[in-house]
Amino acid sequence: MRGAQTQPGHAPSADSATGLAAIVVGGGMSGLLAARGLAKAGITVTVLEAGEAWGGCVGRHTVGGLVLDSGAESFATRSTAVADLARDLGLGGNIVAPHPGGAWVQLPDGPQELPKTGVLGIPANPWDPEVRRSLGFAGSLRASLDRYLPASVGTSAAVTSVSSLVRARMGKRVLERLVAPVVGGVHSADPGLLDVDMVAPGLRAALRQHGSLAAAVASQRGAVPTRNGSGTAKAGSAVGGLEGGMNTLVTALVAELRSQGVALVSGARVDSITRTESGWQATAAGTTYDAGRLVVALDGPAAVGLLEGALPELSALRPAAGPLVSLVTLVVDVPELDRRPRGTGILVAPQTEGIEAKALTHATAKWDWLAEEAGPGTHVLRLSYGRGEGVDSPESAAAQSVASLNDDALFEAALRDASTLLTVPIVREDVLDWDVVRWAGALPFAAVGHKQRVAEVRRVCAEAEGLTVVGGWLAGNGLAAVVADTSAQIDAVL
Repeated sequence: MRGAQTQPGHAPSADSATGLAAIVVGGGMSGLLAARGLAKAGITVTVLEAGEAWGGCVGRHTVGGLVLDSGAESFATRSTAVADLARDLGLGGNIVAPHPGGAWVQLPDGPQELPKTGVLGIPANPWDPEVRRSLGFAGSLRASLDRYLPASVGTSAAVTSVSSLVRARMGKRVLERLVAPVVGGVHSADPGLLDVDMVAPGLRAALRQHGSLAAAVASQRGAVPTRNGSGTAKAGSAVGGLEGGMNTLVTALVAELRSQGVALVSGARVDSITRTESGWQATAAGTTYDAGRLVVALDGPAAVGLLEGALPELSALRPAAGPLVSLVTLVVDVPELDRRPRGTGILVAPQTEGIEAKALTHATAKWDWLAEEAGPGTHVLRLSYGRGEGVDSPESAAAQSVASLNDDALFEAALRDASTLLTVPIVREDVLDWDVVRWAGALPFAAVGHKQRVAEVRRVCAEAEGLTVVGGWLAGNGLAAVVADTSAQIDAVL
């Protein structure tokens, strides 16, 4: 790595003692984590963020006097990456599990509890009572044939979609009644478009190892399927959270970076990136930054757009933008919700008529610390709108048109949907406060073939000395994936 040159109109970036400097473009979680790793290695780091807030999708807002997560509100516990980070930042004592109420799914013929165990809604036990209620006897019987199929079914192709794998192994009803609602709620996408190896890493490898998809799911969830049910935690409980919200992770991370001397520059949208004899150069808000190492931590289309001038090979590897997702947060005074009528929340099957939301999280039913802060009778509800169903498909157009509604129209839709999904009437007079937050392209669209695109992007970037590219579009959706991948990429650099 080379030191930066300080010139008139240029921001000094190099440490006079080490001569090492790095620019990080993007102040979301991947950018902040990259800066942390580099700073710990003694490198002088400048982080350039276009907006005024840090943390990207791990944001915060105040609604009804409560400080709430405006984006991610939990993390997957299938790895220890996020929990380890929280402990490193002094937040280990704040790690909490959700209330064991479980989650539900709204099907065209009514609501059902989600299975106790599952990955992407794929059940570990087709004969679990909750699975049978959703699938019916015939559906569970078809799903149970999975254990008799050769392990090659669904694993022989180099690339396959979530729906292709599930339909081949367990049948159409598992796909439509369990998997599609979960994938739509978590990834805002049609399972027919998503690369299973990107959204469920290791699942097909586990299938080959254990011989069936159900056993593979059980192995990833740490459960042993039995005909009488696995007796494991409720659906939706394979996640953790932080008391005070996931946004406290960003607050602690930013504080640590400042203490390490990292320059955090907000309101600095990077207009151009060029390669120089001494490394890399980024121009933002009229200031030019020079450094030996460059980390680009943006969404896929934006990252390729900035880098393709220096690396023309990336132009052909530009990923599709993720869907627009709108989150409506309601703080309501409705004591009837104290009974948690739909557990911690409810996902909506795409074919369900009369409901525009794709998911509802009953946040005060999910997190005991938030229920205590809100007080009896006061509840926080988060409804999510927007789902990518495929290029130019009518379903995609309809879902995106709902997500694009103005705030007042989304608020009215949220009242209707919350009343239907929770079976408790909620009217405007019950609302103490509300807010709409929109995330455009925040969920990476891991389409079939995207894993191969990621490998090629990383090959091209690895050949450019001093360049690292990180972010959810490369790591996969979810905070756990981003934390683990960013750490691995920076460790490899160092």
